[in-house]
Amino acid sequence: MSAPRTAVLEVIDPPGRAGTRLALFALALGGFGVGTTEFASMGLIPFIAEDLGASIPSLGHAISLYALGVVVGAPLITALAARLERKTLLLGLMGAFTAGNAFSAAAPSLDLLYAARFLSGLPHGAYFGVAAVVASSLVPRERRGTAVARVALGLTVANIVGVPLAAALGGALGWRAGYGLVVVIGVLTVAALAVWVPRTRSEGGVSVAREVRALGRPQVALTLTAGAVGFGGMFAVYTFVSPTLTELSGLDLSVVPWVLAIYGVGMTLGSLLAGPLLDRSVGRTAVGAGVVSAATLAFFGLFAHLPVAAVLGVFAIGALGALFSTALQMRLLREAKDAPSLTAAMNHAAFNFANAVGAFLGGAVITAGWGYRAPAWVGVGLALAGLLVLGHAVRRQREGTDATPAPVRAPAGWTSRALGSLVVLLPEALTPEPAAPRGARPATTGLLLGAS
Repeated sequence: MSAPRTAVLEVIDPPGRAGTRLALFALALGGFGVGTTEFASMGLIPFIAEDLGASIPSLGHAISLYALGVVVGAPLITALAARLERKTLLLGLMGAFTAGNAFSAAAPSLDLLYAARFLSGLPHGAYFGVAAVVASSLVPRERRGTAVARVALGLTVANIVGVPLAAALGGALGWRAGYGLVVVIGVLTVAALAVWVPRTRSEGGVSVAREVRALGRPQVALTLTAGAVGFGGMFAVYTFVSPTLTELSGLDLSVVPWVLAIYGVGMTLGSLLAGPLLDRSVGRTAVGAGVVSAATLAFFGLFAHLPVAAVLGVFAIGALGALFSTALQMRLLREAKDAPSLTAAMNHAAFNFANAVGAFLGGAVITAGWGYRAPAWVGVGLALAGLLVLGHAVRRQREGTDATPAPVRAPAGWTSRALGSLVVLLPEALTPEPAAPRGARPATTGLLLGAS
């Protein structure tokens, strides 16, 4: 089997060092806006519910519909626009994103808010996928990881600054002001992209069919599935973090923006830890993050009624979520080097599918009367399910069953299959990752393309 070809993007008029920094800043600014709108809804839920006369669980549907917009838009837009010039595509995506958030801010009813959130989510995954590829094309090969890291920094900063600011604006000026903030960021991003990002052309044969075929590889499909299921655990809790903190932990609503900022700090710490851990082993980092994430969700479920424990739990959920998502992104880039745009976009689609599932199931258990502690236990179940899928992927890779026919074995019951997958979660069962070539620079710290 031939190795996958790596797609190449050529910058038509390469900028100098200062110009490259400005281009990366423009790309990161878009990530800041996307990250802000994705997570701001969690802090705005109480204000939207009061203004529109809706229940808090029903507002979870707005979050799910945004996530479904990402799931639909990421593969569809990336595939249909595969041959479109990248700067033009980025401008179109950010323009559509800005319009969707303006629609959200102006929505007069809950149904129209649902529609607006779905439309706002459509450009999300495609933007991050294309922005990552453009960023890596602006710098020499040995600096590509750093370039992508700078773009991804926008998403991290959004959770420290943008999301708490949107929640604070929602409390002071009304929830529409929170989405209005995103509109302003979107307009600034369109201007920055137009001025600072150079035009590009593709070399090495951009092929929609080739990128789509990459998604059918077992390791790619299993990694996407692990993210789509396992990451739902975090979203089951984080979607309803604002009412949980006020109703269960007893915190004042004015404190919630600060707790959201702490979540962002946790994400930042997780992304910083990801680099050295992934340099040692992608597989062990992914599995370890999944195990600790499930334990953290259980901790939150047990102790969310204690304010200090609840805040610590939110911090840890952010850190483990960032670490887990980065590890899965690294796996995807390793397994599909010839489909970087679509793979990066589908990674966001997978995590936003998890967002939709987590928000829906978390709202369902609250509606059923099980209280604000129940989403954490839904989260534990989803995290463990994703861990089983990831364990199965690691075992297949270790045994080489993706490259050669698997040996014939006696049929096993579902219990045996589950336990077999869990075997790879034990430290002694995990084999080291292949060593990187001499002189190669790992590109791991910049792979946090979405916790979303």
